[in-house]
Amino acid sequence: MKALTGEEMVELLKKHGWYLLRISGSHYIMKKEGLPYNLSIPVHKGKTLKKGLQIFFLKRGGSDTQYLNRNYFYEGENKMQIIDLSLPLKGYGPEPDPPKIKYINHKKGALLLGLGALLCKGNSLVSHLKNFILYLSGTYRITTKDFPGKLGIALEEIKTDTHAGTHLDAPWHFGPTSEDKPAKTIGEIPLEWCYHDGVRLDLRHKKAGEVITVEEIKTAVEGINYRIKPNDIVLIMTGWDKFADSKQYLNHPGMSKEATLWLISQGIKIIGIDTFGFDRGWPVMFDDYIKTRDKKYLWPAHFVGREKEYCHIEKMANLDKIPQAYGFKVACFPINIEKAGAGWVRAVAIIG
Repeated sequence: MKALTGEEMVELLKKHGWYLLRISGSHYIMKKEGLPYNLSIPVHKGKTLKKGLQIFFLKRGGSDTQYLNRNYFYEGENKMQIIDLSLPLKGYGPEPDPPKIKYINHKKGALLLGLGALLCKGNSLVSHLKNFILYLSGTYRITTKDFPGKLGIALEEIKTDTHAGTHLDAPWHFGPTSEDKPAKTIGEIPLEWCYHDGVRLDLRHKKAGEVITVEEIKTAVEGINYRIKPNDIVLIMTGWDKFADSKQYLNHPGMSKEATLWLISQGIKIIGIDTFGFDRGWPVMFDDYIKTRDKKYLWPAHFVGREKEYCHIEKMANLDKIPQAYGFKVACFPINIEKAGAGWVRAVAIIG
């Protein structure tokens, strides 16, 4: 792909119907009649645009996208970069109830597969007894030595809840209704919500137990010269994922009710955050409620989902590894668990 400077991108867009609306700092705000959005081009003399950002501008070029792609998008193979935004499920850590994982190695796996022969034929007690007799006699028996290298398959047994590790909370998690309609379970979430343009907002200045206000969200958006679009997947970067293996992980900043409502009002359906929970950490949230007995302190951002339909992702990671604040895709498809309020996700950012 031919690398373009900010100046070259501005000139290229001008040739295809875009014009300069205004200059904001080092950003040239470009507009094209008939399109509901502007493009904010960073212009630094002689400096080329980052690959993902350049692709974003080219793809958002409007009716001339095919021409732009043909001439400036592909030069040889377009290589995609995928960044993992998820934490692994682990059988240890600071969570109040961490997952319990039983690891079964290949040798034990061979034994279990052999014993499985007793159960796979017939469903009645009589058939199982018959199979057991055949097993003891050796007539119908598979043992460890029958497998190549005396090794079967490895497997794991996991006992956990749907909120361990990186997961997406559906409206059903927040309450039985949302916007006066039955709340969607995780399997009812439109999959279209889970793959969209991503935008990362930097809130790393927030300290333990602090509330992320609507003013701070607006300032973060303005700071990257971006206009939020409906269905963008907004990622709140606090940097708290670096504490994921310590007790400090549980005492984190969190979203306010007002900040959550404002993002939803912009057409947002999914908001992700790199903290243990979407609201403030439990210690300060509980303390504030005990002192005041005011219900507004208990999961206020979660309970927004009863008023306005939305989802959020908790326990994200590596948001700082995304090389730009926007100009990338986010994929966050949840595991479909019947009638559940949440599902695990392997969230990723896709650049290119």
